Amino acid sequence: MTELLQVADAVAREKNIDAEIVLEAMEEAIQKAGRSKYGHDHDIRAHIDRKSGVIDLKRYREVVEEIEDEAKQLTLDEAKRIKKDAEIGEFLIDELPPLDFGRIAAQTAKQVIVQKVREAERERQYEEFKDRVGEMINGVIKRVEYGNATIDIGGRAEAMLRRDECLPREHLKNNDRVRAYIYDVRQEVRGPQIFLSRTRPDFMSKLFTQEVPEIYDGIIEIRAVARDPGSRAKIAVYSRDPSIDPVGACVGMRGSRVQAVVNELQGEKIDIIPWADDIASFTVAALQPAEVSKVVLDEGSKRMEVVVPDEQLSLAIGRRGQNVRLASILTGWDIDILTEEEESARRAEEFTKRSTLFIGGLDVDEVIAHLLVAEGFTSIQEIAETPIDELNRIEGFEEEISAELQNRAKSWMEEQLKQLKEKQAELGLSDDLVEFEGLSPDIIIKLGENDVKSRDDLADLATDELVEILGEEAMAAADAEKLIMRARAHWFENEDEAAAEETAEEAVEEEAPAAASNA
Repeated sequence: MTELLQVADAVAREKNIDAEIVLEAMEEAIQKAGRSKYGHDHDIRAHIDRKSGVIDLKRYREVVEEIEDEAKQLTLDEAKRIKKDAEIGEFLIDELPPLDFGRIAAQTAKQVIVQKVREAERERQYEEFKDRVGEMINGVIKRVEYGNATIDIGGRAEAMLRRDECLPREHLKNNDRVRAYIYDVRQEVRGPQIFLSRTRPDFMSKLFTQEVPEIYDGIIEIRAVARDPGSRAKIAVYSRDPSIDPVGACVGMRGSRVQAVVNELQGEKIDIIPWADDIASFTVAALQPAEVSKVVLDEGSKRMEVVVPDEQLSLAIGRRGQNVRLASILTGWDIDILTEEEESARRAEEFTKRSTLFIGGLDVDEVIAHLLVAEGFTSIQEIAETPIDELNRIEGFEEEISAELQNRAKSWMEEQLKQLKEKQAELGLSDDLVEFEGLSPDIIIKLGENDVKSRDDLADLATDELVEILGEEAMAAADAEKLIMRARAHWFENEDEAAAEETAEEAVEEEAPAAASNA
């Protein structure tokens, strides 16, 4: 019977799994064959001696007071006829003669063993690759179906490189060697599935890590990558050592290092940009080769306006918006590109609009209105809430003028609130909308006129719906989105309270029987 052990060892070595798993599969196969011969209802167990290879086949019957399954149980009286000192709960074991495997039994046993070995092999593969997500891997293409390539990555393992994870215009052929990035490993019914990519930003990072020793050693760090696979990419690098130029190190002597990455990526153009903590400076570098005149930041919404000379506009935007899109991904900010002429016209329009607001609302002349706009005031409410000392600092303002301006601003706001109260009843506006922080009276009235009567109505709106109601000049899309999310906040609070109450009720229900039993 030592041949059995030799077969188990050979299969284990071939499949790269534990020999114990193969022997357990054989035992299960023998058990199944035994039940086929003696009856499927019987509790028949097989054991292979790990040293000699001898097979023991036994039937187990449990001693019980009342029989529920005649094939697996027997009464105490019946058990005592076989074994005088038998007790309830004990198992009586009957030795069975060795099996003479017929053709069908042998085929069944083989199927069981093959299935168990395959399951063990799949489990080994999953355990081996589940912690290798994020690694670069080399493999050989075994077959290509509808653009999806199955790749042999060694160790009897296969991985999938789907068509949407391949570079555009990349033609994969059988037996080609390919480098790719493991981005996911999943355990599925058909076995572990290993997914590869050549389009993800991390693939480019890994390529630079292989080609640039300073990145591998941790002296240079890749801070951000943005790709338009197969066409163009931007990569931001930072050097921990001030004496080492991160861009020069990544480019290499005569461009040898970056060229190796470009060749692997089928000619993808790569802009290497030095990282800067100052977001404005970093954005200027990210928009290269375009020249930038001015950057205006809105940190609240992580949005910026970039002003470029008129002749640089097409270069800054890039073909089909590619340059500005990649720069936006790289910086993590939304970027609006304006020409100097557009920016000047826009500023003039805003200046005129705000001046008109102050002239009409505060009943002041153009000079004072222009001074307020030049100081950065955007609403009458800001003037009402600004300390007198700050208003006094405005050139040409005295305490008397500042106090009068503030009184007029407060009077204007009171008038707005009065109009809102009158409109509230007329439009049927709920208090939770009227008192919602961040909404001015004119905005609340405009919402009411468009059937937004409550906070929940506001929360139900989509961002583009709110912008359409108020107008882009009154509220940007990013601000509208934030406002809607704040309006929805109480929904989640209510859900949390309901969940807490439900948990408390369940705890009380669980404690009640325990308290009763203790009593």
